[in-house]
Amino acid sequence: MSPKGVGYLKVVIFCLSLFPAANLLQGALSNALGTNPVETLIRDTGDWALRFLLIGLALTPLRNLTGQAQLMRFRRMLGLFAFFYAFIHLSIYIGLDKYLYWDDILEDIIKRPFITIGMLAFLCLVPLAVTSTNGMIRRLGGRRWQKLHKSVYFIAIAGVIHFMMLVKKDLTEPLLYAFVLLLLLLARVPSIKRVTQRTAKA
Repeated sequence: MSPKGVGYLKVVIFCLSLFPAANLLQGALSNALGTNPVETLIRDTGDWALRFLLIGLALTPLRNLTGQAQLMRFRRMLGLFAFFYAFIHLSIYIGLDKYLYWDDILEDIIKRPFITIGMLAFLCLVPLAVTSTNGMIRRLGGRRWQKLHKSVYFIAIAGVIHFMMLVKKDLTEPLLYAFVLLLLLLARVPSIKRVTQRTAKA
């Protein structure tokens, strides 16, 4: 794919990535989010944060399988959209669900394990977003930057656990996310990675 084609595709992916947020905003303005719109906003933005994390993690196995190195050019943008939706998710919880009552928020973090795990995942996501620029990569050095960004595996695992603990009853959807994440992690096992790379070259 030519650099111009990659540029066009980035614009398309950017617009598509904004669509869930625009759809939720439209639903909120038209009062179409159900009987508990705040809960819907929190749930859906959390879902999209996790989806973007998994999509970003899927790029490396797809590159190994297809041999299309250009796929990696979209990883940073998808990671930033994961942060974007996670930030909205947290902001709605703090601002619209808890009304900035910090004592209640702190009590939730201490007493509700799924909130604790979710907060920890978000705090770990912040340094990845902050260091996503080319300038920060140069300042940190490639090796240190890569080591820092490997924490995305922990973040994704924490995100899935957060979702599973939140749902409690019907675990079908969070278990699906867990299965996808397991496949993405297994694809990074050296022996499996070599098989996919050989498949791409065949």
